[in-house]
Amino acid sequence: MRSLLVFGLVLLLAGCGEGPASQKADEGLVVYTARKEHLIKPLFDRFTAQTGIPIRYVTDAAGPLLARLQAEGERSRADLLITVDAGNLWQAAEAGVLQPIESEVLTSNIPAALRDAENRWFGLSIRARTIIYSTERVNPLELSTYAALADDKWSGRLCLRTAKKVYNQSLVATMIAARGQEEAEQVVSGWVNNLAAPPFSNDNKVVEAIAAGQCDVGIVNTYYLARMVADEPDLPVTMFWPNQLGEGADGRGVHLNISGVGITRASQHVAEAKQLIEWLSGANAQLQLALLNQEYPVNPSVSLPEPLKRWGEFKGDDIPIAEAGRLQGEAIRLMDRAGYR
Repeated sequence: MRSLLVFGLVLLLAGCGEGPASQKADEGLVVYTARKEHLIKPLFDRFTAQTGIPIRYVTDAAGPLLARLQAEGERSRADLLITVDAGNLWQAAEAGVLQPIESEVLTSNIPAALRDAENRWFGLSIRARTIIYSTERVNPLELSTYAALADDKWSGRLCLRTAKKVYNQSLVATMIAARGQEEAEQVVSGWVNNLAAPPFSNDNKVVEAIAAGQCDVGIVNTYYLARMVADEPDLPVTMFWPNQLGEGADGRGVHLNISGVGITRASQHVAEAKQLIEWLSGANAQLQLALLNQEYPVNPSVSLPEPLKRWGEFKGDDIPIAEAGRLQGEAIRLMDRAGYR
């Protein structure tokens, strides 16, 4: 069940019939966020303590939050939208609910590939989607690229999350950008042929299936495995960084996605909203984000915290993450044709 957590929710909803000009400056910021409360509230609290700017927030899935912003239009009380996956951010920008902002701080702190070309949204943390494997049944020398998981040697040994999840849609979208549609479809068809079981509902189940011997390799976001290993250090599953060697698509690097943020077109507190985003891109907030979420900093000047150092360094894909949104529809159709559901 979707959770709806709001500070001052009754007051917020009661005022929805008023125009945006009625929102007082001392009300602070209102954030619509698809990030769970325990992963974002500590940062909001620290920002408020340092700046005196209060933050109220609504949490829900990305789809309902976008639909709400569209329905509210210029009367929305929301100042910022925080969500996961570049596909969701791209959709929000294309729907016209985000506004562009100019910031030398954000240009300096966030690489161009991890922000919108028109400055309507910015990455806050990196979510690497990588290969994982059984330490008991797989020699890492057997592994190389995402595409190689379509090889016959992995027949009956591969586990994947459902294609309905935006994370896999974005992975395939960037594969289309790197390899072209025809070759990408051959890869996805090969994955389907190699499945050891029907696609799982979430990444945790992929990790659990490998640990239990149901399959030998899979693809997940790194933080799922990192959190599970933190609870069970002897888990016989680890990460492999694919696409690190060679040229072209084979050497494009690990697929990167983001959690990110944009200022709503209806915001009446643009300066304060911009201040929050700039603060979140700074070194201290970036380090706390990494520790809270087991995700990687977008700010390249921030050193990795110890929990993430265990997995080693990797080369990330430099395809602009906005491509994951632009090609999302094409990726969904490709996956459906390949039988990946």
